[in-house]
Formats: sequence, structure tokens, C-alpha cells
Amino acid sequence: MSLRVRTAGRHALLVEFADAEQAGAFHAEVLRRRGAGVLPPVREIVPGARTVLLDGVAERDALARQLGEWDVPLGAVTDGDVVTIPVVYDGPDLAEVAGLWGMSEEDAAARHASYTYRVAFCGFAPGFGYLTGLPEELHVPRRATPRTRVPAGAVAVAGGYSAVYPRATPGGWQLIGTMPDPSGLWDPLREPAALLAPGTRVRFAPTGSTPRGSAPDPAPQTPAGLDLPGLTRPASERSGR
Repeated sequence: MSLRVRTAGRHALLVEFADAEQAGAFHAEVLRRRGAGVLPPVREIVPGARTVLLDGVAERDALARQLGEWDVPLGAVTDGDVVTIPVVYDGPDLAEVAGLWGMSEEDAAARHASYTYRVAFCGFAPGFGYLTGLPEELHVPRRATPRTRVPAGAVAVAGGYSAVYPRATPGGWQLIGTMPDPSGLWDPLREPAALLAPGTRVRFAPTGSTPRGSAPDPAPQTPAGLDLPGLTRPASERSGR
């Protein structure tokens, strides 16, 4: 694994990688080591597309020397709890994306819903998670002309990422579906405020009046004690972890 460690202020390290796969594997390893109690004290772990920021590091220089010696496996990353998001595959760009994928709209919807995604990092807007998991042959370009307004709950793809827009914003991603009730994606009165935190795994469940003739799965049930309509969220997060 190729990495470069930079100091960032007095108590932080910025770890840079050659590609997103390495950054994601390193982020998963940091979380694993912290969970196992073998990571030196680090207050914040903030992943990016090709970086991971370690902030509030008690022994910054000592940790910087150790990072290059870590054995970090690449490949499938399976850390994190699983959140299931209902989606109606009715997006205005579904036909175009299906054409790029060389299949029907029904097959494109089923294909997108067949993968388990992982939140690689967050950005752009509060609660917006960049989900990795689409195979390379399904990567698609952004729209040549971005929309001035993408509605909240739009399920979209661009490059190698999938995402759900937590609020109405401009955007240039390809819109393939709709999350019926996106209100639970971002709630500043909740801890944590973002449903899709880095490391969380995500599944999409076709539901509701899905057009194109595909048979929808039953809508996911909301766990007891959690007011997030239509979402399935892990018990560990419901307890406020």
C-alpha cells in the first residue's frame, strides 16, 4: 500500500493514498484497530476520497512512524452496520443509465439494488454520503449540464458512487430513483445527526409503486423506538452510539 503521511497542525495527521480503494481499506483498518483497543488515542477519524485525517492524536510523531508498517489488506471491506434504504426506481435518468449499462430499466434497477454499498466519506451537503460498491463496468459520467434543483430523496449515481440527496440542492448526478421519505437522512437534533456515517454499509430495497414492471420487496420496517420512517437502522446506533 502506497501512503504519504503529512502533519496537520499540532495534533493531526493527514494520510494520503494513490487511490480510493487504498483509502477505504486504511479507514476500515483504523476503525478495526480502534474497536480492538490497539489504536493509540485519536479523537477524530475523517475519511476523504483519497485521504484519511486523524485528529486529536496524543502521540502524533510516534503514530506517523507506525502507519507505514501497518499490514492493511485490500479487497472487500465489510466493516460497519447495515442501513436499508427503501427506493422507488422512478428517476428521470434511469433510462439513460440503463442504456449505458446495456440493459433494460427493470434490470438496471434490480442490478443497482443487488449490491451492498459502503459509505466511503461524507461531504457536499449535511448527511450526503458517497457510497462505494458499484463495479467498474457500471460507472457512469455525471450529467453534462447539472440540474439547478435535485429533490430531497433522489437516489443517484455518478462515477463509481451512489448517493441519496438528503435535501434539495443543485446537482449533476444521474437520478435513478426516489427514497419515499428522506427526512431521517439528516437530523441535527439527533446524535449522530447523519444516518450515513463513514463505514456504514447500505442496502437499497425496491419498494412502493416501483414502475417498469419489477416486483417490489416489502417496505423495510422501522425498528421500535426509532422515528425514522421507512428506514432500518442498527440497534447500536439507536442506542446513541
